[in-house]
Amino acid sequence: MTAQPVTAQPVQAIHVQGLEKSYKKLRALRGVDFDVARGSIFALLGSNGAGKTTVVKILSTLLKADAGRPPSTASTSPRSQRTCGSRSASPGSSRPWTKSSPGGRTWCWWPVAAPEGGRQIAADLLARFQLTDAAGRRVSTYSGGMRRRLDIAMSLIGNAPVIFLDEPTTGLDPQSRVEVWNSVRQLAGQGSTVLLTTQNLDEAEQLADRVAILHQGRIIANGTLAELKQLFPPAKVEYVEKQPSLEDIFLAITARPHRQR
Repeated sequence: MTAQPVTAQPVQAIHVQGLEKSYKKLRALRGVDFDVARGSIFALLGSNGAGKTTVVKILSTLLKADAGRPPSTASTSPRSQRTCGSRSASPGSSRPWTKSSPGGRTWCWWPVAAPEGGRQIAADLLARFQLTDAAGRRVSTYSGGMRRRLDIAMSLIGNAPVIFLDEPTTGLDPQSRVEVWNSVRQLAGQGSTVLLTTQNLDEAEQLADRVAILHQGRIIANGTLAELKQLFPPAKVEYVEKQPSLEDIFLAITARPHRQR
C-alpha cells in the first residue's frame, strides 16, 4: 500500500468566523467567515455599504464586533498590524521626516515614541518606496500616488506582519493607482500579509491571491480567481480584435519620454 503524500496547509495570519455587527437596526455584518494565509494578498470585494470598512475596523481593533470569533492574535495586536485608509493620513504641511532631537531624525507622525534607530528606519522606508528624493518636500506637494505610497510606508513602522488597506486607490489617477499596486505587491513579496478592500474589480484581479465577495453583510463567494471563474460557464463569442482601453493608452503615452516644446 502506497502512502499518500500529505499536503501542507498554509499558515493562517487571519481567521474570522461568524463575525456580526449592527448599527442600531442596520445589520452591517451577518456572520462573516474567511481565512487569510500568511504572506498572501486577500481582496475583500464589495460595493458601497457592503460592510468592507466595518470588517477592517474590527480586524484592526478600532471597532468591537457584536458576535463571532475575533481575528488571530497576530493581527489584533496594535503593534503587529497597520491600517491604511482611502484618504491620506499624512499631514500636508509636514515632511516625511522631521528633526526630533539634535542627534537625528525620526518620522514626524509616529503615534508612539520612535524606536531606536529611527533615522535609519525612515531612510530605508523612503528608499523602499522610491521617495528619497522627495524627503525634504512638504507632503502637500506630493502627487496622490506618492501620498498613498507614503501612507503605506508609514504603516510598516515596526515591521508589522499584517497590513490592512481600506480602498487605498480611491480617487487616484491610473498612473498613481499602478504605483500603489506595485507597492502592495512588494509588501507581499517581502512576507507581509495584506488584506485589501476595494470596489475595483480590476484591482482585485491584478493583486489578489484570493478574492472574497462581500454582499449585504455576507461573504457570497470566496476563492482564487480561477475558482471564481469556474462559477460561470465561458461565453462563446466570435473572435474580435482587442482594442486598447483608455487606461492602456494613457499609461503608454505618459510612460514615454517627451520633448519640451
